[in-house]
Amino acid sequence: MEEKKLDINSIIGFVLLFGIMIWYLYQSQPTPEELEAQKQAETEKVAAEQKAKVEAEELTTKVTTAEDYSNASATDSLQQVALQNKLGAFAYASTLPSATDAVTEVETDVLALKFSNKGGHLSEVRLKAFVDHNDAPIYLVKDGNTNFNINFSTTDNRVLNTESLYFQPTVTKSGENTVVSMKLKVSETRYLEYRYELKPNDYMIDFAIKSQGLDNVVNSSQEINLDWKLKGYSHDQSITYENRYTRLTYQHDGDKIDKLAQMNDDEEVVSDVYWLSYRQHFFSSILVPDSPLKSVSMSSKDLVKDEEVDSVYTKLYASKIPLTLSGGEFNKSMGMYYGPTDAKILKGYDKNLEESIPFGWGIFGWINKAVFIPLFGFLSGFLPYGIAIIVMTVLVKILLSFVQYKQFMSQAKMKILKPELDAIRAKYKDNKLKAQQETMALQNKAGASPLSGCLPGLMQIPVFYALFMFFPTAFDLRQKSFLWADDLSSYDSIAELPFSIPFYGDHVSLFPILAAIAIFFYMKMTTGQQTAMQGPPQEGMPDMSKMMKYMIYFSPLLMLVFFNNYASGLSLYYFISNLISIGIMLVIKNYIIDEEKVLAKIEVSKSKPKKQNRFQKKMADMMEQAEKQKQVQQRNRKK
Repeated sequence: MEEKKLDINSIIGFVLLFGIMIWYLYQSQPTPEELEAQKQAETEKVAAEQKAKVEAEELTTKVTTAEDYSNASATDSLQQVALQNKLGAFAYASTLPSATDAVTEVETDVLALKFSNKGGHLSEVRLKAFVDHNDAPIYLVKDGNTNFNINFSTTDNRVLNTESLYFQPTVTKSGENTVVSMKLKVSETRYLEYRYELKPNDYMIDFAIKSQGLDNVVNSSQEINLDWKLKGYSHDQSITYENRYTRLTYQHDGDKIDKLAQMNDDEEVVSDVYWLSYRQHFFSSILVPDSPLKSVSMSSKDLVKDEEVDSVYTKLYASKIPLTLSGGEFNKSMGMYYGPTDAKILKGYDKNLEESIPFGWGIFGWINKAVFIPLFGFLSGFLPYGIAIIVMTVLVKILLSFVQYKQFMSQAKMKILKPELDAIRAKYKDNKLKAQQETMALQNKAGASPLSGCLPGLMQIPVFYALFMFFPTAFDLRQKSFLWADDLSSYDSIAELPFSIPFYGDHVSLFPILAAIAIFFYMKMTTGQQTAMQGPPQEGMPDMSKMMKYMIYFSPLLMLVFFNNYASGLSLYYFISNLISIGIMLVIKNYIIDEEKVLAKIEVSKSKPKKQNRFQKKMADMMEQAEKQKQVQQRNRKK
């Protein structure tokens, strides 16, 4: 096989070829001038490409904008036509920048308010000085719990509601007052206006409904109604207790004060209404027109059916108020009160608004307004509220001590006469009429009629009922503490139960327990003495001694159950009142009434001739007629 060797000629050829290539590349590279020209050309090329791109984008943008403008114009035109068809002249208001769900916030010293563009009404009212039992703010209006709407017809046969239309807000100053104007416009110079004027440190808002240039827009021949609805928020511990004092109240026909049903649904149509109050126990929303409303259709719906479930709202109030135009224009002024149901504040407006507070009817309300409210206001001015209740209780008991004296004096006389009365019953046991006549004759001579003890006791009933109405409605007691009670206007819970007892509740209040114990011992002392003085029950008459024994246990039980959810201030009053009554009774019995002196007076009285008064004569005649009828019935049976 032939051996391969490296050819020297081939090596020389490769070297020469490589050298030629190196020389060629060196000779072919561009000069500095050529490199600069090449760089300039590349720069111009990039600039040209960028310019072409920008021009293309601008052209695309112009085309797109033109298309969008065309589409937007078509949409706006359709919307304008739809609004015009739906709202007529009031379509203008929906084209303004204010046609949104925005609110205008304004505050005074006592109120924090929000006015809604949609509807132009107050959409939120917060009372800055108060909180509820959980320290949460007090809102009278919030989260759509109210409706304030004018329903009207237009001259082009449309029916509109202001609650769905947009108002334009402006806020200005008038001296120290803040003016909020909400205008529902049909043009820049024609509008329906809600004008609110807020005064510093005042719960009353001056409100006016006015219009300008709407005489040819609003149809005055059709009904125009202002609808005002409100669902009352619960602010107290017990919504059931709070609901008892949540009520629609109004003044009409001069000075007449009336109310819708307390715990049931109710409605009325009332003429000549001076004001109407949506009372929510300790807080109220009151409409006060500048002149009486000719007719108001009002209703109240109870929203508390089950305390465990219905825990937000108490009642739903609604009023429909017809409005009349003046010269084709709106012009109605009124006051809108949002604040505490406080007699002192309400009385300051000189509109009789304090009568919206349930002080009681007739003499009971008079006692509260003339005696207890001024007295308690005076005492609480320099004493803690719990101490003021105790001092007022002492003063009331001292004032009524003569009543207890009369009662115990009558009981003492009956006790002294008991042997003689028993002798009469024994002597005429077969002749009930004669026994009754002789008994009445003896009591008349001795001046010891049982009625002489009952009548003074009846005098205490107006005081009892007046105080029963005073304590739950006394705003000054709200959230005022005493001992273990955090709020004297509400119950004083010392223990929470894991379950709810019907009529009693899910907690244990201490003041009702103490009051029940005091009532038990007081009735044990008084009823025991009265039972000892009574003889055997008469034929056909109930056994009063048994009834009194039952009452000894029934009355404290009633106090224990019924007052467990009631104002602790009232339970405190009854507890102190019965303690004082026990003390007064012991003092009268042991230190004032001398039975020997009483007996001497009875003997003197018996020795004097005494005529029967008209009542005693009437009773004697009735007894005689009853006895005759009984004898006739007995003869008829024998036949």
